[in-house]
Amino acid sequence: MPKTKAVTLVLGGARSGKSRYAQELSSGFRRVVYIATASRDDAEMRARIAKHRRERPTQWKTVEVSTDLARVLREECGDADLVLIDCLTIYASHVMGRGKNGASQARSSFQNLCEALREVKASVILVSNEVGSGVVPPYRSGRDYRDLLGELNQEIARFADRVILMVAGLPLTVKGRLGKTQAGSQER
Repeated sequence: MPKTKAVTLVLGGARSGKSRYAQELSSGFRRVVYIATASRDDAEMRARIAKHRRERPTQWKTVEVSTDLARVLREECGDADLVLIDCLTIYASHVMGRGKNGASQARSSFQNLCEALREVKASVILVSNEVGSGVVPPYRSGRDYRDLLGELNQEIARFADRVILMVAGLPLTVKGRLGKTQAGSQER
């Protein structure tokens, strides 16, 4: 039976279990490319990155990228069964901080990412924060970031096969259905 590509978006708030759940979904695949978007900017982030590395299977290929996610999808994932991107929240922050034309440059990068996601042959799981349910940021840059990340999440959710919202470590199906993964293991 031929393998079919599936795109899954895993959303949730901070510490909602998004990354853990996305890794559980990925565990049934043989050739996994894990794309990490976090930067080693301070001691706390270096410790978090090290912890996440220890929690991932050692046979997974890890690619670290802060802004050029579309290029990595096109160049590094050709032989993958699954690509796990963790996370769009940090990626969007990096993209917005790149230049003076933050919003227009971000939208262009996001469009390029969506095109690359449609082109890649492997299944894809994307992790992102749902930032629209929180407090309205007091600064314009925070509101712009919230709005742009919300737009990116909506665009990916439109073409995703499944959208899962994590709440207190529990997966809630927003789009698609929970069931068996392509690898055959039962999802929770």
